[in-house]
Amino acid sequence: MPSAHPGLTPEAAAFYRTQSTFSDPGDLARLYADLPSGPAQLARTARDLMIHRGESDQFRHTHPTDRLHHDADARYVDDILRIVIARDGSPLTRRRVAGDRFVGVCRDFALLHCSLLRHSGTPARVRSGFADYFRTDGFHCDHVVTEYWDDARGWLLADAQLADPDITAAGRVDFDPMDVPRDRFQVAGRAWRDIRAGDADPDNYGLYPPEDGPLNGEWFVAGNIRLDLAALNKVETLLWDIWGTESEEDGRTMTEPVRELYDRVSLVVAPDAPADVPFEAARRIFAEEDGLRTPQTVLELSEYDPPRHVTLRPF
Repeated sequence: MPSAHPGLTPEAAAFYRTQSTFSDPGDLARLYADLPSGPAQLARTARDLMIHRGESDQFRHTHPTDRLHHDADARYVDDILRIVIARDGSPLTRRRVAGDRFVGVCRDFALLHCSLLRHSGTPARVRSGFADYFRTDGFHCDHVVTEYWDDARGWLLADAQLADPDITAAGRVDFDPMDVPRDRFQVAGRAWRDIRAGDADPDNYGLYPPEDGPLNGEWFVAGNIRLDLAALNKVETLLWDIWGTESEEDGRTMTEPVRELYDRVSLVVAPDAPADVPFEAARRIFAEEDGLRTPQTVLELSEYDPPRHVTLRPF
């Protein structure tokens, strides 16, 4: 039965309980049999099947270059699962050694966790934004987490990448990874609103600080809003899939019309009540705005391959 919580309509509950094109395990749904129940246990399952491409030191493991290239292109959960079981055919509940894990990024942890939650009947969605718990200098790192529905408390943020206690012990994590405080992970629209109000420095948001390169600032936050809106509509693309406003000119030029567009979108994806994204409004603005709606063909700007256009599965 759909939750009776006033913050989740039956339509929204049904939408977020159903797999997307990206989260659907397809013919590998059989692998989900006998999985544990509950967000924390499912997050640990996802965590134990994956290793972040930046976690070589933590796991004392060097990723083979061909795996970095190969795994980076896995957009869909069924492709991720095929890679996992090709390396170790054990049940998904078995913790993999580092060399047998899927080599991914935060988006992949969140998407698999989201898939497992949806399969269990829990409404879930992927959220793009910025976390302050990976660095000690106040910089907010580009990051992706899961948001799942709790009947007693509403939407909660979960970081499956932190579900291994050995990982949390090595970082600045003093909170439950299944209930990430919203001031520690800001959805992209919230960061945008703070920047536009003069309450935050745009240079403090991105993949890394300005002194280390250009992947930060206002345009980067806007790009994350685009990704977040798409994910709220269950289009959970790769983080380096480009379309719409970010495809124009150099992708980093912020004109006033573009800023005004993201001002409007930020009110939808990050309203004043932080977890209460208006479902119908998020659906409508995604459908109506050509600069935001994900097309069937996107530009992939992979770290490992030349830019290329990729046609997505129907969604």
